[in-house]
Amino acid sequence: MGHKIPVEPQARLENFLEHLEAARQLQREWMTYGLDCVNLYFDDVDEDWWEKWVEEEPQSFEAAVIAFLESDNWVAVRVRKQLQDKPISEIASKLDKYLSFPQEDQIFAIKNFLAGKVVMGENYRYTTIEIDEIELFNLAAELLEKLEEIRGRNL
Repeated sequence: MGHKIPVEPQARLENFLEHLEAARQLQREWMTYGLDCVNLYFDDVDEDWWEKWVEEEPQSFEAAVIAFLESDNWVAVRVRKQLQDKPISEIASKLDKYLSFPQEDQIFAIKNFLAGKVVMGENYRYTTIEIDEIELFNLAAELLEKLEEIRGRNL
């Protein structure tokens, strides 16, 4: 069970008096300025913040990945170069699928995808490998990190 920290009556009284003074100040400003007192506490009250807020609906994960892959980020550029024969929408779809794998398998699935390995039953069919395995693994790790960042923003 947790320990209760006793709050001294003097500290409680000071805290209460601070809150009381803030409430009195708000009441004085309300009486002086009316509804315009809101402008003292909030910026851009009269702006189009409501319209902007409604427009900023969250993107789907796949749409966010597509936007990332189309960016000038060095990881995105390397992925596009490595998978130059695949459309970006297909790449995003596959990456979304690979993130549903168990966490320990994700990096290997992404690495194999970047290497051009296609899973066929229990075997892999190799297409082309333009960079060595270590570079490919590092790229897969960087890509997985970026995908996790994107997933975190879209939650």
